[in-house]
Amino acid sequence: MRSIGPVLLVAVVAALAGAPAGAASDRARCEPTPSDGGGSDRGTAPLRAKIGTGHVLTGVVLSPSCRPIAGATVSFWQSNRKGVYTSAGRGAVITDRRGRFRFEGPRPVAYGGRPGHIHIKVVAADYEILYTEYVPGGSRHGNVRLVLMPAAL
Repeated sequence: MRSIGPVLLVAVVAALAGAPAGAASDRARCEPTPSDGGGSDRGTAPLRAKIGTGHVLTGVVLSPSCRPIAGATVSFWQSNRKGVYTSAGRGAVITDRRGRFRFEGPRPVAYGGRPGHIHIKVVAADYEILYTEYVPGGSRHGNVRLVLMPAAL
């Protein structure tokens, strides 16, 4: 019975070595981004990657298996300097084939006791809509990883 251990080990190593490329990534897991409501939905944002200057937000949209989601619509809305939401503070982008996006706007400002923030909505076929927000904390550049949940059957 002692010889079974080395044989089993060799069989497991051989099976893993013969696994197709990407099989390990099929088992990879990305923790879904919590959906927090993200504030009131302001409707459809116009497709535009820039609504001002002062802050650049880049990111990637992924599935729970860490695969990029191409063609997702990522919408953004933020208040103006007076803490008021207007159509000028809205924009949306479409993720590229690697699930990546870039959005540029004014640096978010604090209002009503809340820190400056950007509301984010992500819509992709076969996935639940994600609402979240990003708080830059004074930085002029930020990066987010947004992991979507598959839609319920």
